[in-house]
Amino acid sequence: MEIPRYLLHFDVENLQVEEVDLLVVGSGLAGLYTAAKAGERKIAILTKEKTEDSSTEFAQGGIAAVLSDEDSLDLHIKDTKTAGAGLCYPPAVEVLVNEGAGRVRELIAMGTAFDRIENSLDFTREGAHSRPRILHARGDATGEEIRRALVNHIQRLEWIDLYENTYALEIVLGPDGDCQGILAFDRNRGGFILFVAPYVVLAAGGCGHVYPNTSNPEVATGDGIAIAYRAGAELMDMEFIQFHPTTLYHSEETTFLISEALRGEGAVLRNKEGQRFMTRYHPQAELAPRDIVARAIFTEMQKDEREYVCLDITHKDRDFLEQRFPKIYRKCLELGYDLKEDCIPVRPAAHFIMGGVKTDIKGATNIPGLFACGENAATGVHGANRLASNSLLEGLVFGRRIALEVKKGGRPTPPVKMVKDQIAKDRRIGDDRELWRVRGRMQKVMMEEVGIVRSKESLKRALKELEELGPHLGFTYTRPAAWETQNLLIVAFNIARAALSREESRGSHFRSDFPKQRSSWEGKHIILNKDYKEGKIIELS
Repeated sequence: MEIPRYLLHFDVENLQVEEVDLLVVGSGLAGLYTAAKAGERKIAILTKEKTEDSSTEFAQGGIAAVLSDEDSLDLHIKDTKTAGAGLCYPPAVEVLVNEGAGRVRELIAMGTAFDRIENSLDFTREGAHSRPRILHARGDATGEEIRRALVNHIQRLEWIDLYENTYALEIVLGPDGDCQGILAFDRNRGGFILFVAPYVVLAAGGCGHVYPNTSNPEVATGDGIAIAYRAGAELMDMEFIQFHPTTLYHSEETTFLISEALRGEGAVLRNKEGQRFMTRYHPQAELAPRDIVARAIFTEMQKDEREYVCLDITHKDRDFLEQRFPKIYRKCLELGYDLKEDCIPVRPAAHFIMGGVKTDIKGATNIPGLFACGENAATGVHGANRLASNSLLEGLVFGRRIALEVKKGGRPTPPVKMVKDQIAKDRRIGDDRELWRVRGRMQKVMMEEVGIVRSKESLKRALKELEELGPHLGFTYTRPAAWETQNLLIVAFNIARAALSREESRGSHFRSDFPKQRSSWEGKHIILNKDYKEGKIIELS
């Protein structure tokens, strides 16, 4: 697939210019926390819709950290590596776990009110955790509470400006190939802005809408990954897509997540006959790693020839369900299901990408001045399958590490004249409405051919179909929804080609033609770059 450097024609001579010391793309936990910890300097945070429109807002389960006397750093490290199926980068895992508790304490100091029993933090347990170490807030509204506290904190810092409805379109490079800033589209005024900065941080979230069924909010369209790739950044581990086992199956609600915390509190999965089935698939049953639970549900759905299985927590008291899972309880009632009386229909859906823009353990990419953290980054910490509730922790830990690099300084704000000569070639104007058809076709291909179960044949079919959609990247479109679809197409292409390269099954990547892990792939990561014809296989060091 031919992927252009730019998605549209622009001339920086005619753009409004904003100079800042730090530019953060994304208003989820990773972006907000990075900005909050970067010290007093001129900082801009760009978010393409409202501040609350991020995956953080929808994080129900919680955040994992070793804060209990009954837990240990070694156990959290072991659990993370076990879930990662032999592909976690050990230094990154050690950084995550060893620094995690301190970052959570900082969140608390910023005003995050985690749930407590009397005066002690209330911990719960989720799949593949050997100890209860998951902190939650307002029952199942953890992400919402964290976002509230961070936004309130940032609003008191007068040196930080938050630009809502501002869509990051392109990374602008200087003559030496270093990052000089971001070209953005101001939805409010319908015009373009060039943000010039010595440090740019991509914290733009995931890419769940590569698939038709996802737990992700509408904004999760892979923008950070795609714009970095077009600028020459390396991607890593793109084949590893975590499908959350339990999203609500309902015609009126396609993205609502039924938190893993329900299974942590004793919910069980049942098939068409009402039989509990997870005990046949793994010793930890419903608390097995997510990839195993998702594939088990997928297998049972195929056996039963229906589009869902049922999650049963009816044995719990109503008062407990209302207090522990208030958002889920209310949402299910709205749609006609009572957690106390009914088994809830659930199915797997695309949830989290373990891969993304490759960074080191300080958050730096291969492009000088460009950093990444949160879901659009690939630090190596998650390996082939993310341990539940490690994602919010990752955003905190590596966001702060980037903030420390920014505080060190050393990169001056680039003079605007250094980026004046970057003008994209003239491009043909496309029909924005056509991109909706392209998105639908791409999502269908990805779910059918690059979904929970894959094979050489299915992946080759996917790449062929995606190649046929590739020419749409050569047209200029005028609306953010069209640019999002172009970005999704770039991300989908890289997921499929990485999946074809990895000839084994590991973690969330399952190949029916290579159904087992292979020792020859132990510790091997696939690196993609727009200049590489094929993926480069490396071991991290």
